[in-house]
Amino acid sequence: MPTNRMNRDEFFAKLAPLDEAALRKALWNLYWRGSAQVRERIEGEIEPAEKARRQRAAAQLPDPDLVLMDVGDFVRLARSGGYLAGTREVSPKERSQWRVTFRRLAADAQAALRAPDSGPAEEALALLIDLACETRDFDYFRSDDPMEAARFVVSDAAELLWSTLLDRYGFAGFAERAAPQLVRWESRYGWSRSGWGKLAEKETSLASVLTRMLRVPDMWAGFAARYLDALDDAARGDGAARSGIMLSSDFGTGSGRNWRRNRRAEALAEWNVELLGRLDGPETAHLLDRVAEHPALEGPERTLLQARLAWRRGDKDRARTLVGKVLEDLPGHPEALAFAAETGATLPPRAARIAAERSPRDAG
Repeated sequence: MPTNRMNRDEFFAKLAPLDEAALRKALWNLYWRGSAQVRERIEGEIEPAEKARRQRAAAQLPDPDLVLMDVGDFVRLARSGGYLAGTREVSPKERSQWRVTFRRLAADAQAALRAPDSGPAEEALALLIDLACETRDFDYFRSDDPMEAARFVVSDAAELLWSTLLDRYGFAGFAERAAPQLVRWESRYGWSRSGWGKLAEKETSLASVLTRMLRVPDMWAGFAARYLDALDDAARGDGAARSGIMLSSDFGTGSGRNWRRNRRAEALAEWNVELLGRLDGPETAHLLDRVAEHPALEGPERTLLQARLAWRRGDKDRARTLVGKVLEDLPGHPEALAFAAETGATLPPRAARIAAERSPRDAG
C-alpha cells in the first residue's frame, strides 16, 4: 500500500504555526516512542560528536577474542543439540534464527582477520568451517541443507583464512596450519547436502584454491611434506569414532575406519592428481610414493592414483591392471573409464557395457 507522505514544503508549512515548545514536544514524542534507529538518528542530529563516535565504532574491527568466545559458544551449543532439540541456553526464537547467527559470526570472524592479533579470529573461522563440514553428516539445525540456508561458501572462507595465514606466518607457518585443514575440509562434491543450487555454483575445490596459492615448485614440495604429516595424524586417529559419535559405518570390524579412509581418498582425489603432475621428479618422487601408498587413503581412488603413477613411470601393464581393479568395484567410475580408454586397458564386462551405453551420449 503506498505511503502518504508530505513533501519538504508541506512539512515545513505544517510546522510554521508551532512555537519552540511545541516543536520540542513533537521531537520528544518522536524520540521517546520511536524505534532505536529513529532515536539514534535524532541523537546524531542534536549531538554531532556522538554521531561521529558511533560511525567510528561501526568502522572498527570486531574484537578477535570476543568473536572466538561467541563462535565457541555457538559451535558448542550446535554440537550438543541446542539448536535442534532445544536447551535453556537456546531460546525457541534463536533456534529458528540460527542461520542469521551463523552468518553474523562468520562475517565477524572474517573481518577480525584484519586485526593486528588475528590468532583468535583464525581459530574462530576454522571452527565455523569445521562445523560447516560436519553439517553434511550431522543434523545440528532444523534445515534440510544447512550451508545452503546459511549461504556460507566454505571454499571462499578457507581461501581468505589461508591467505591470512600465508601473510602472517610465512610459507612454513601457513603450510603447517593449512595442510591438516585441507585433509579435514576438502569435499569432492562441495559442502551443501544437495550438491547443487546457488551455493554450489559459488563453491570451488580446496585443491584449486591451493593451486593458485602455491606458485613455485619448492612450495609444492614443502606443502606436500606437511600434507603427509597431516595424513599420518589422520591415520592414527581413524581408530576412534569422530567426536565420540558412532556412525552407522562404525559398526563391524574395521568398517568405520575403512569408510573414513575411502571417503578421505575420494575427497582428496583432485589434490592428489595435482601432486602427481608436480612431484614426479628426482628430488620429490619419494613424497609422491608415500601419498600413493598412504594408509590414511584407501579404496578405488587410491588404486586409481597408483595406476596413474605407474603409467607416468612407464609401467603400463601395472597401470592397466590397477585401473581394471577400480572398474571391477566401480564399473561406472567416469575418471577410471577415461583412464582405461587412454591406456587401452581391457574393461571388465559390466564396465564395458556402461562404456558402450555412454559413448553415443558422449558423442552427441
